[in-house]
Amino acid sequence: QVQLVESGGGLVQAGDSLRVSCAASGRTFSIYVMGWFRQAPGKDGEFVAAIHWSAGSTDYADSVKGRFTISRDNAKNTVYLQMNSLKPEVTAVYYCAAARVPIWGTRYTAGSYNYWGQGTQVTVSS
Repeated sequence: QVQLVESGGGLVQAGDSLRVSCAASGRTFSIYVMGWFRQAPGKDGEFVAAIHWSAGSTDYADSVKGRFTISRDNAKNTVYLQMNSLKPEVTAVYYCAAARVPIWGTRYTAGSYNYWGQGTQVTVSS
């Protein structure tokens, strides 16, 4: 089992930056890919970013490319999502997820991930 705990969410103003973190514990050696998803009120969840745990390859949703950066610290078993130039429309609960099988080809799909954190609220005011 892998446990994921997100932190770092909060209320910020448009144009601000924020970094959310996701600390993994347990059988972290089994992680292949970690991803960030978000769900806004009244909307379906959507893929935000993913990182290959060993190779460090990254990918992003088109809507966040150039503004969000996913990174990881393998020594700390932590993945980060740096969010810059925040806009009100990115307000959502942000969830991190981990996959214990090689899912790089399906990294955009929530169903590909085996473990999920509890989520952290990010609210951007205008």
